[in-house]
Amino acid sequence: MFGFGKAKPEPLHGARIEDYAIIGDLQTAAMVSKEGSIDWLCWPHFSSPACFAALLGTAEHGFWKIFPESRKEVSSTRQYEQGTTILVTRFVTEEGEVELIDFMPPREKYSDVVRIVRGVRGKVKMRMDLRLRFDYGLTIPWVTHFDREIRAIAGPNLVVVRTVCSKGATAELHGEGLSTVSEFTVKEGDKVCFSMTYAPSHEEVPPAINIEQALDDTRAFWGEWIKPLAYQGQYREMVERSMITLKSLTYKPTGGMVAAVTTSLPECIGTGRNWDYRYCWLRDTAFTLMTLLNAGFTEEAICWREWLLRAVAGSPDQLQVLYSIYAERDLQERELTWLPGYEHSSPVRVGNAAAQQFQLDVFGEVAMALSRLPLIQETFVRQRRRCRLRLSITSVRSGTSRTTASGRCVASASTSYIRR
Repeated sequence: MFGFGKAKPEPLHGARIEDYAIIGDLQTAAMVSKEGSIDWLCWPHFSSPACFAALLGTAEHGFWKIFPESRKEVSSTRQYEQGTTILVTRFVTEEGEVELIDFMPPREKYSDVVRIVRGVRGKVKMRMDLRLRFDYGLTIPWVTHFDREIRAIAGPNLVVVRTVCSKGATAELHGEGLSTVSEFTVKEGDKVCFSMTYAPSHEEVPPAINIEQALDDTRAFWGEWIKPLAYQGQYREMVERSMITLKSLTYKPTGGMVAAVTTSLPECIGTGRNWDYRYCWLRDTAFTLMTLLNAGFTEEAICWREWLLRAVAGSPDQLQVLYSIYAERDLQERELTWLPGYEHSSPVRVGNAAAQQFQLDVFGEVAMALSRLPLIQETFVRQRRRCRLRLSITSVRSGTSRTTASGRCVASASTSYIRR
């Protein structure tokens, strides 16, 4: 018997939040689950629309998964290569064992995601499922197949997926429905590589990268970056990982630091308290910068100072609690009604109306962070003093205008002090 009515909804795709790891190129970042699925990636930068949004919806909203085809139990463990953002996931099946190496090389002209499958033991059948969906899972791209690569175009976006590496086998790509898939087998010592590159669709197709060289360059970059770490105590490994994670939230071109690489992961499942944290909060960044300075990293502090001076330029009484990575002020909030949300926690929001909130403590935290920054040149000393003075004066005026004769703080009905 066939009934009439709505079709059965597709199941949610996202894994447990704690089962995700981050890889990034200092301009954007991807979330990778323990099952080898990239379920969140915004291109070309942190606050761009996502081309993989299954984290907040179903498989139809975009993901990229590489996983053993075994119908029997598969276990997985993973860790980062020490001192890097290179993620290594190890799958163990009855047939054998494989490693999946995921990373994003520090960006030059183009942004790349690289995935390397390496045979460790036995002989394991693998499957690659790729479902690109631009505009937060809304737009299906136009996909064309070429020799050992596919090109996906949607509006301003171009993504090129290739399977060639200089020291490894080539996997065949083919269409299946509105997805791209590949089935291949790896045995001990085998290697199969995949790369995905983003570029503006009106420009030339980006060239293929040398995957082995990119892996070496990524190791070298992070190995060099972590060297100044001053902490040498018993928790060095954890401190090192924390510093690398904070650095991964930095937008290198401007020095801005985002609070998170995702939007709308709920504070509590089903409550509707789902906000977009892909922006730069002055309070969070001030604390982050002091942490980095205490750990021995000054370059990030200097770059953030330049970002801050651009962000707060103008009248101090127009200071916002958050800005974009480019120091933009207009962060209009809207809801993405086609996404069901993580664990059905709707709505999914992009933009953040908290930019219009008044939070008095921000003045002090920014001034405190400025006072801790290294003195590089006399012009900066004068700028810093002037900025701190203007912030202090504005803070006093704002605080006075919001207190009663008894000293109790009051706020208008339109003012919210709840951090979002």
